[in-house]
Parts: sequence; C-alpha cells; structure tokens
Amino acid sequence: MGLFDRLQAMFQGGRVDLRERFEILRKAVSGTMSKFYMARDRKTDRIVGLKIADRDKWNAFEARFKGLQKPSEGEIAASLRHPLVVETFEYGMSTEGLQYIVMEFVKGPGLHHLLNNRDPCIEGQRARLVRQMAEALEYVHEQKYIHRDICPRNFIYESETGNLKLIDFGLSLPARPEFMTPGNRTGTPLYMAPEVVRRRATDQRLDIFAMGVSAFQICTFEMPWPVVETTGQAALAHDTQVPRDVLEYRPTLNRTLAKAIMRCMAPKPDDRPATVTEFLRTIRTVEHDDE
Repeated sequence: MGLFDRLQAMFQGGRVDLRERFEILRKAVSGTMSKFYMARDRKTDRIVGLKIADRDKWNAFEARFKGLQKPSEGEIAASLRHPLVVETFEYGMSTEGLQYIVMEFVKGPGLHHLLNNRDPCIEGQRARLVRQMAEALEYVHEQKYIHRDICPRNFIYESETGNLKLIDFGLSLPARPEFMTPGNRTGTPLYMAPEVVRRRATDQRLDIFAMGVSAFQICTFEMPWPVVETTGQAALAHDTQVPRDVLEYRPTLNRTLAKAIMRCMAPKPDDRPATVTEFLRTIRTVEHDDE
C-alpha cells in the first residue's frame, strides 16, 4: 500500500468501500460465516477472491473469545505463506462495518465437488492428494494454529496444476491453552473429532482426526460412518461406532496409507499420530495409491 493509500485509509478510519473498489464477477458462495465472490480489484486490475463476513455470525463467534486477544481470520490468513495454502493479499473493515478479506482466486472446483461426483481425475492421484492435504495442514500447525474446519470443502483443486490449496480460516484459533478449553463446538459435523462434539479440551489433533476422515473420503468416495444426517448428531457416532475399514471400500489401497488413515480417526487423541509430521513420515514411502 502506497503513501497516498495509507493516508486515504487513515481519513476513512481505515475502512474500504467495497462497492467502489471491487467489480463482482461471480455471485456469492455462502460459507459458514461469510460469502465469497470472484471479483476484479479495480485498484490493481487483478482477479481476486473477495470474502465478506456475515456481521451477526462473525460477532457471535468473536464474542466467545472476548478478552483473549484472538487474532482475526484476516490476521491469521495473511500470516500464512505456503504453496498449498491460499494466499491472502489484504484484510480489513468495509465502510459498512463488515470484515473483508482479499485473496488469490484459485481456478478450480472444491475438492468436495470432485468427491461427490466421483470425478475420474481423482484416480491414480489419491496418495498425492492426501499428502498435499497433510503438508498444508502441517504448515498451519507449525505456525501454531488449529484450523478447526479441515474437510474437502475447504480445499480447492487447482485445475492448471492438479494441486490442492487449503482455504477458509474463519474458525481457526491459536494453538494456545486459552483457546483449547472445553466448550468450543465448531467445525463441520461429519469431520468433527469426538473431543469437539463432546465439548472436551482440544488441541491440534482434532485437525488430524478431520484430515483422516477427509483422506478416507479421497480414497473411497465414501464416509467412514453411515451418513443419516449432517448435524452435530452425526458426529456422536465418531466415538460410539467403529468406522468402516478403508480397505473394505478399496481393497487394493496401499496398506501403509490405509493404516495411517485409520489411525488418524482413533476416537482418543492419544491414539492418533501426535503430529501431522508423524503422519507424513509414516506415508513417505507411498508413491502409488494401490499396492
């Protein structure tokens, strides 16, 4: 941001007129707490992703952490620099009092669309996609954050490269004791670790559980537990019912990869890999999906 832009922002209270600044090119996709647009930044003439928070949902979420000096989603996202994590260019407050984030626009579908449609582009790429998912999460954990919403919906499949990019840090928190106390029941229920749904203390291993469920889905196009509903009730099965073995759906899957995925979904955090790095170390020799 140049000197003129900084001075202008100061006189406007640091707020940006989004209607004036951005040309909306694609209608909004609604997320958990925000809407996402494909837009042209008139200031840079760059095609970007524009995320605008829902005021009421954002305020309700932030109120849970009053007095804890929680960084905003924009602060967290802007601090991350990794080839498998979407890049954030800017964040701030609009003139209408809405939190906004400007990020790179990744051309490609969400991973969940590919899995729901059993897209053939997944064939032969499962081990690579699982590894990329883990590498992105490993980086986030190394930066001392918990993502809290790891699921296929939050990975974009970049059409040009075939690589995944992790998005959406709306529920992310620092991996510090004050943010890991019992009671924060946020996330996507079908991928939610038992300690979350049971309102117990948490740590980064809740992301490892969600990564395991996502990896299971990548490898099989199925979920580990029967999907009767998608509310929090569905997550209650995650420590009361044994998940289907990934090899039942895909008997030819590499045994090392299969075992590592199942371990991630252990109901007790102590029985999961202690870190994503440990998971990656386990699967480092896996080059192909099938044996």
